[in-house]
Amino acid sequence: MGSICGANCEECRMKDECRGCEATCGSPFGGKCIAAEYIKTGGKAAYDEFKAGLLAEVNALLRAEGITEAEALYELCGEFVNLKYTLPSGEKVKFLNDKNIYLGTQVEFADLGICYGVVADPCFILICSYSVNGSQPELVIYKKR
Repeated sequence: MGSICGANCEECRMKDECRGCEATCGSPFGGKCIAAEYIKTGGKAAYDEFKAGLLAEVNALLRAEGITEAEALYELCGEFVNLKYTLPSGEKVKFLNDKNIYLGTQVEFADLGICYGVVADPCFILICSYSVNGSQPELVIYKKR
């Protein structure tokens, strides 16, 4: 199994469910992979530049909310970060595609029992809060890019 972005697929906890980016042309779970798309069209340098710019944009939003800045963004499978948010109507909805690979990270405040999650791609940035165990997610920011 091989990756396009250089990730070590052997360390992935989903390696048994995935054939790797190289074998699937950048769609390891059947959806889009942000890293593979950038690297295939512009190379690793273009991807690294995009990722750095996105991190700066994310950190500006986090600072505006009074949240500690993120150190890095990581490739994350949508299945792990696609939380159900409760709308004012009471309806619970997901905003992401479980099969896509996004960029994201978590900023944890364990002493407060709260985490902030960031998920992004070229079209949006989503920042949410949730308890340390992942329950009670609340949307903080959903910004189109």
